[in-house]
Amino acid sequence: MPTTPLRVPPTRDFPTIRRSLLFYKTFAYATGVALLLLCVEIVAKYVFGVELQLGGPYGFIALVPSSQMHGFNLSATIQYVHGYLYLIYLISDFVLITVMRYPITRFLVIAAGGVVPFLSFITERRVHAEIAGYLAEREAAEQQRAGAATGV
Repeated sequence: MPTTPLRVPPTRDFPTIRRSLLFYKTFAYATGVALLLLCVEIVAKYVFGVELQLGGPYGFIALVPSSQMHGFNLSATIQYVHGYLYLIYLISDFVLITVMRYPITRFLVIAAGGVVPFLSFITERRVHAEIAGYLAEREAAEQQRAGAATGV
């Protein structure tokens, strides 16, 4: 997988790249946490046969058998929240690879981070370090070029 852009992004796009990187980072962590909650919920539901209920006869928050669900189904809410967060994660991924001018294959690799537990955290760290390093190198090169042009 290529880690360098297909075309060099202009330095005027660096603020946009930084905002896109923050947007991506925020939703990578949010999606990762939601995915971990979803994994716990799936194990509870399919292994132990219980779901998380909010405000039912068993208390404010309780694990109850699926057949006895009378309150608000918090387990289903976890599923929906992860789904919506994953959609926003995909959008943030697409925006990031677009402003960085990466190939679409890079989008697919980063997108996998939202469906494999813990991978969004690992992917985010690597992508963030790579892009931050790339921007720092480009800015240092621009400063050297500007310094050489002014004779400093």
